[in-house]
Amino acid sequence: MKTIQQWLDEYAVSHKNPTNKTIHWVCIPLIFFSVVGFFYSIPWGITVGGLPVNIATITVLGVTIYYLALSRTLWIGMLLFSVVCLYGWYLIASAGLPVIWVALAIFVLAWIGQFYGHQVEGAKPSFFKDLQFLMIGPAWLMSFIYKKAGIAV
Repeated sequence: MKTIQQWLDEYAVSHKNPTNKTIHWVCIPLIFFSVVGFFYSIPWGITVGGLPVNIATITVLGVTIYYLALSRTLWIGMLLFSVVCLYGWYLIASAGLPVIWVALAIFVLAWIGQFYGHQVEGAKPSFFKDLQFLMIGPAWLMSFIYKKAGIAV
């Protein structure tokens, strides 16, 4: 298994253009958020403390375990971001908005942005090489936040 630093370094190879990087700072969190929304829209009917426990909750747990396996520090940031995503979808659902359609709109628009960014970059998205890079993108951004805060990944 590759180390987190090997994954981040390999991901960085096709993400050097400043425009592409800026687009990724917007679109990667939106894609992550929308995917959580897709899972959130699958009803399960269980609540804990008044909050729904659904497929998104279980999926976020699995994703968090994946990040924990890669980095004993980076997973904390990814867990916090995942919880924010879950809460965001809770608020959207509570407002009576159609979660699946909101998630789909965000997903499509964010991927259009991503592909435009890679066109500017002149490089294919990393996940064409390995699907695990779909999970590395959010960690790559989180690693920059950690670096600014002086926290090792």
